[in-house]
Amino acid sequence: MAQRFDAIVIGTGQSGPPLAVRLGKSGRRTAVIERASFGGTCVNVGCTPTKAYVACARAAHVARHAADFGVRIGDGAQPGDVRVDLAFVKARKERIIGASRDGVERWLRGAPNVTVFQGHARFTGAHAVRVSAKDGAQLDLEAPEIFINTGTRAQIPAIPGLETIRYETNSTLLSLEQLPEHLAICGGSYVALEFAQMFRRFGCRVTVLVRGERVLAREDDDVSGAVRDVLAREGVEFRFGAQPRGVAPLEGKAGVRVTLDTGVLDASHLLFATGRLPNTDDLGLETAGVECDAHGLIAVDGQLRTRVEGIWALGDVNGRGAFTHTSYDDFQIVAANLLDGGERSADARIPAYAVFVDPPFARVGVGERQVRERGTPALIAKMPMSRVGRARERGETDGFMKAIVDARTLRILGAAIFGIEGDEAIHTFIDTMTAGAPYTTLQYAMHVHPTVSELVPTLLDGLKPLA
Repeated sequence: MAQRFDAIVIGTGQSGPPLAVRLGKSGRRTAVIERASFGGTCVNVGCTPTKAYVACARAAHVARHAADFGVRIGDGAQPGDVRVDLAFVKARKERIIGASRDGVERWLRGAPNVTVFQGHARFTGAHAVRVSAKDGAQLDLEAPEIFINTGTRAQIPAIPGLETIRYETNSTLLSLEQLPEHLAICGGSYVALEFAQMFRRFGCRVTVLVRGERVLAREDDDVSGAVRDVLAREGVEFRFGAQPRGVAPLEGKAGVRVTLDTGVLDASHLLFATGRLPNTDDLGLETAGVECDAHGLIAVDGQLRTRVEGIWALGDVNGRGAFTHTSYDDFQIVAANLLDGGERSADARIPAYAVFVDPPFARVGVGERQVRERGTPALIAKMPMSRVGRARERGETDGFMKAIVDARTLRILGAAIFGIEGDEAIHTFIDTMTAGAPYTTLQYAMHVHPTVSELVPTLLDGLKPLA
């Protein structure tokens, strides 16, 4: 006999837990199902642990450059006398994610009208789910409202010889306790670059294998080139047009040989940062009538409803954004529409994200290349970070700010900041764009000195027609 609930939430990523709590507070008897670790990708193998590693890597980087600020570390210390204890870094990361993971679980288990089940969920009907625990026990649940929040996992390309080697993903690399001698990374997007810089700063040799001719292929050429130059200056090696054709273990020692069109590369460790796959292939979605596209993403409308009445998909599995902040916004959209009588839609969402290299790169809206392709009459402004007092004071003047404005409506089309604290300063653009205000609202705002954001109005003073 199935247990009856008013709502079922599958997965405890960024949108699942707050939604379950809100559903419970609304009076709905709510079941939450988690098959692995509470908190999902972000807490366990994504944002939280990687940013903890980024912080450690930055500490090592700053220590190496302390002499640039007149700081001497020990008697006669040289700039290169910095060693990273990866086991300590890992333990620190584990403490941080453990606190977050435990906090999510305690929150759910203590929430009114919420019952937590641990096991793998699989649909047995449009509004029926079977939970299979690790010990083999099974339990059937039913509810008129079901919310899917199962996240993604690392995508591994099909390469000959893959079964003969050990390779790393974003998850397994964070479990190492000894530094790689030479880390090879397949991929040229944000995950690849964040790991490349952090492990280079840890003291490893790092080679990034990029299939195309530039990193961050979706970004404008000036962004892509500037990010590459910063990492290359720190010692990260790049190979472009490097499509792996095969892999094999090294003879006589641990490691892997990667065969490329242009030769071979030997490395002690190989990381695949080549995209993500949605965790939808083992949910029995076909039984429920829920449709997925060729990539396994669940089709939803702007209110995140699937084509099956009473089933929603939130977070990375719906193709509406692959970030923690988009997942949380999914929760806000569903809660507003279902519980608060709202009419919110993901269709109105302005894309915004950051790449947490150092300095960070952040972007909102569309880029210069997209505006040119569309032929939109536009104004553009660009300013080097060397004009920002905060950047000069910190000795970190790499990068630039760029903004693009619709010449007819005067609304901001997009902005990009590659530079110190750009991941924070970008919110001045996000808020103005969300309000639908003209760029002059931001241009005439008085910002606090000395900050990065205070130069945004000055940037906008320099708007000129896009040639």
